[in-house]
Amino acid sequence: MTINIQFINLDYSDSLAAFTKEKLNKLADKYEWLISADVFFKEEGTNPEKGKICNIKLSLPGPQIFATSDEKNYEMSVKETISDLEIQLKKRKQTLLAH
Repeated sequence: MTINIQFINLDYSDSLAAFTKEKLNKLADKYEWLISADVFFKEEGTNPEKGKICNIKLSLPGPQIFATSDEKNYEMSVKETISDLEIQLKKRKQTLLAH
């Protein structure tokens, strides 16, 4: 699976990119039909409790799936987003197995 990571109006973070790739590779091992992942990190300063946003778009056979989360740090945001994606992937897998 190809992983593209973009930091929007932020400095690139090697540790965050490595953390994200590790989590996405675990997902790719579980769902081998994933093609690519586009990850976007950005920050919104309107809410002091949250504002660290992670968007992930997965390409796979059929329509793409997308999830986003807004947490107090980027690691939590990545975990929450991947958790949401895994729910969608389980549903997609059930649909694929039915055919």
